[in-house]
Amino acid sequence: MEKPTWQPNRRSGVPLHAQITEYIRDKIFGGEWPVGTRLPSQRELARSFGVNRSTVVAAMDELTAAGMIEGDRGGGTRVVNLTWGALAAAPPPDWSAYVNAGIHRPNLPAVQEINRSEFAPGILRLGTGELSPELLPHSGMSRLLARMAVSMPELGYGEPNGDLALREAVADRLRRIGIAASPASILIVSGALQALQLISVGLLPRGSSILLERPSYLYSVPVFQSAEMKLQGVPMDEEGLRSELVVPYAKQYGGALLYTIPTFHNPTGTVMSEERRARLLEACRNAGLPILEDDVYRDLWLDEPPPAPLKARDASGSVLYVGSLSKTLSPGLRIGWVTGPQPVIERLADIKMQSDYGSSAFSQWIAAEWLGSGMYDEHMNELRDALRIRRQAALKALDKHFRGLAEWSVPGGGFYIWLKLKQAAAPRRLFDAALKQGILINPGHLYDREAGDRIRLSYSYAPLAELEPGIARLAEIVASL
Repeated sequence: MEKPTWQPNRRSGVPLHAQITEYIRDKIFGGEWPVGTRLPSQRELARSFGVNRSTVVAAMDELTAAGMIEGDRGGGTRVVNLTWGALAAAPPPDWSAYVNAGIHRPNLPAVQEINRSEFAPGILRLGTGELSPELLPHSGMSRLLARMAVSMPELGYGEPNGDLALREAVADRLRRIGIAASPASILIVSGALQALQLISVGLLPRGSSILLERPSYLYSVPVFQSAEMKLQGVPMDEEGLRSELVVPYAKQYGGALLYTIPTFHNPTGTVMSEERRARLLEACRNAGLPILEDDVYRDLWLDEPPPAPLKARDASGSVLYVGSLSKTLSPGLRIGWVTGPQPVIERLADIKMQSDYGSSAFSQWIAAEWLGSGMYDEHMNELRDALRIRRQAALKALDKHFRGLAEWSVPGGGFYIWLKLKQAAAPRRLFDAALKQGILINPGHLYDREAGDRIRLSYSYAPLAELEPGIARLAEIVASL
């Protein structure tokens, strides 16, 4: 369950423990915390409520005596609501059973903790894979919104494939990187993650195996696992996914699809070489394996433009290509796209209509204006300059504070530096120790179970002035464990 954000009123004449007792009792009787709900630990509640642990213990003792909660060795404290009134009434529904029966798997515990902690006050986010608020184009957005007030876009539902003007703008940008795609073969989606979800439920049979890089971002989001599919990691080297292993892995695991981030890979930052891209396409053709190319980081090059996408070399229609504005313009717009063979796009569009009846018309209008007016290219030039400064600051701080503690490579773009610790503590221990000191990190085991000695460090989100001190504090934590 989500940790409480409420705190007792220290100016009230009611004792703190009594306020906490009343708060939890109201949550139980109000149905927000139904029977079977597992409460956070006493230590976590004390931290959330801003009180001593003894105050929480006193409140929990009263609730236990009242028959509302019950401790269970190994299982924590759960809501039981065994009051006389509850016993006389019909038993409430067991919502815990419903929750556990849902088809969507929960996020990994560490991912849930990251999602909760990202918006906590005083947290320095050194692993977040998005642009800092100070890098978002606020003035450009303001100008567009002012223009929208004069020329209001349509307010109704849009076409299944998405706004035509936006698809035309996307098609034009794809042509610039060698991808021939008509607007009819492009589907606008609510971020790249929705494209993955649509593909998982609309194109692949249950029980399929997905081949992908190891490590990979896809291990941290259970989108394919919720569709009862298995992820089979293919090792990487400095040139990207090892293409010579694709055919044997496909034969061994019966792969239905290969998912890859060949450009500024998440989490390693690797850029697949030209030669490796050609070999990978050939290997997938030999294995009869379609490719899902996730290219959301392409425009974030800092040293030189990356090689052409796999889709640009695709003469047989075997590559589905996914792009997005979330990493470059605004994650809040929730605008991405997928392009591929038209029958596939029509199938995905049909499923999307079943799920949300189309992406936001406002967001699509704004995205079309950015891409079609030239504002996006101007923004990207400014953004690359800012990210180069941030990358340099992070590398300078690492060289100063992590020398002897870790190894790393210089990324040519994207957001991430893939740290390899020389003496690593248990991932959860390191994560908790950093969070206790106000630093939120993304430990490597989220992307590969065997990457417990890794940290995905991001230079894109934390305030520039806090990058060096934050990395210095993280180095102290690593050295102390």
